[in-house]
Amino acid sequence: MSIDPGWPVAVALAALLALALGAHRFAGYGLTGTAALAAARALVQLSVVALLIKVVVDSVALSALFSLAMFGMGVFTTSRRTGARRSWPWAAAAMACGVVPVLAIVLASRAVPFEGIAIIPVAGIVIGNAMTANTLVGRHAYAVLADEHAQYEASLALGMSPAQGILEIIHRRSPEALLPGLDQVSTTGLVTLPGAFIGVMLGGGSPVQAATAQVLVLFGIMAAQTITVLVAERLIAARRLLPAALRASLRD
Repeated sequence: MSIDPGWPVAVALAALLALALGAHRFAGYGLTGTAALAAARALVQLSVVALLIKVVVDSVALSALFSLAMFGMGVFTTSRRTGARRSWPWAAAAMACGVVPVLAIVLASRAVPFEGIAIIPVAGIVIGNAMTANTLVGRHAYAVLADEHAQYEASLALGMSPAQGILEIIHRRSPEALLPGLDQVSTTGLVTLPGAFIGVMLGGGSPVQAATAQVLVLFGIMAAQTITVLVAERLIAARRLLPAALRASLRD
């Protein structure tokens, strides 16, 4: 089974986009234009990516470069979304700490074939979820540090170091960044059938092969997100991974 470009897909896409934009407009979230732009970008980007993958997929080296480009775009996106644009090297460090061990394990163990056709989708899934985790932990941490600045000052007055004061505020909120991923893992097969499962099935694989691929991906996502959040939390406490204005307010 496969889904080929054509009028049925075009009609479905137009209807789905109209439904999404209509819901945005009715809700009054002020994101109608943003959603339309996101949809347009997705169409263009996926078309370009499809052409690029067709070129690079037969080369492991080019597939690795393509994965690195995806990682770079993920770092750019999470840095922009959290407002910590100048701290992008630290966002990259947090994400790399989560992504690299996972990819090393699945490739070194040969659980995923050392081929472009396998490397690119697995790397993309793991990178995307590490990006999401970094964004969530950053947004939660920055918001609470701004709201509870008085508590930070009180911690310093009690003799705590800046890192201890920051961790005291953000540590109990950091797990919130992991909850969506944990919910995905715990409800797979009962509530959702995620992309890896559907992809293998659409590609002609058996249900057992699809389930195997999905479990591998889910465990990788869980590991990558947990490590990313852990490292990002420590970098925030060290006042490395912070928006410039917030860093200036968290004095010694």
